[in-house]
Amino acid sequence: MKTLIVYTSVHHQNTEKVAKVMAEELGADLVPTEKAQPDTLAAYDLIGFGSGIYFMKHHKTLLQFVDLLPAMKEKRAFVFSTSGDGRKQHHASLKEKLVNRGFSIVDEFTCRGWDTVGPLKIFGGINKGRPDEKDLAEARAFAQGLKNKM
Repeated sequence: MKTLIVYTSVHHQNTEKVAKVMAEELGADLVPTEKAQPDTLAAYDLIGFGSGIYFMKHHKTLLQFVDLLPAMKEKRAFVFSTSGDGRKQHHASLKEKLVNRGFSIVDEFTCRGWDTVGPLKIFGGINKGRPDEKDLAEARAFAQGLKNKM
């Protein structure tokens, strides 16, 4: 199964840590969003899309990248994120965009990440040290589970 992971990781490289663990487990190509090329996605069987969560959505660069994608046919995808609250409900807009492009979402993953955005910065943020080893082990297990779904 040829796999690609496209990710955006801005402040503390929370999402990059998770993406690297998943890529290692899946033997996936790992590409930051700003270097990803929409026309190369057709060569992959499974594509992961992930970023930190900003104002209850994935990072704008990832969402803009998905908007540039051509329509896909029978392409499988997974969605992942890191955030201050670790809730999957923030995946809704990215999943909707992907489905509208013809992707089938096979699964999604999230974990808490160190968050110092906005007023949280004054207090040193929340979830310092996250994602931690337990979070990364859960990301690895998630990726292993993706292999079983394909």
